[in-house]
Amino acid sequence: MIRIEISLFLKNAPGELAQLTELLSEADINIDAITIQDASAYVQNLFEARGKSLKRLASSASYSSMSRDSAQFALIRLVVDKPEKAMDLLNEKDYLFDSKEVVAIKITNSPGELTKITRKFGEEQININYVYGSVTDSAGKCLFVFCPEDVKSAAGFFQDGY
Repeated sequence: MIRIEISLFLKNAPGELAQLTELLSEADINIDAITIQDASAYVQNLFEARGKSLKRLASSASYSSMSRDSAQFALIRLVVDKPEKAMDLLNEKDYLFDSKEVVAIKITNSPGELTKITRKFGEEQININYVYGSVTDSAGKCLFVFCPEDVKSAAGFFQDGY
């Protein structure tokens, strides 16, 4: 199913994530999936891609400075049950964020289930840019969030399950 993923940068400091999650929880917004990464790795990947495909728009020193400074931030990606309400709230509180469509699939927590899904992406020639998921006990379902290059096609393949 197509879901909205919200991406934002937070200060990489104690309590920042708690403030964000408290803000959402007080507004009765549930986080269904979340991933957090040091923004320096994200920024480094951007620089490498820029170096391969685009001209630099700033000096080497500027890029080094941005890379070093980005370690002070974390990249948060999350899927919530009320994305419009969450985005309104984030706007109101002056958070800088972006949103995009992703494919969220509930799968059984057993060996080979993720293989079935990733194989289907491959068979349909849809590249996966990134994925993150949850784990539950072996009797329950897990939620995995995929960011494929073609969201609409991927969602269509998994509309009736996998």
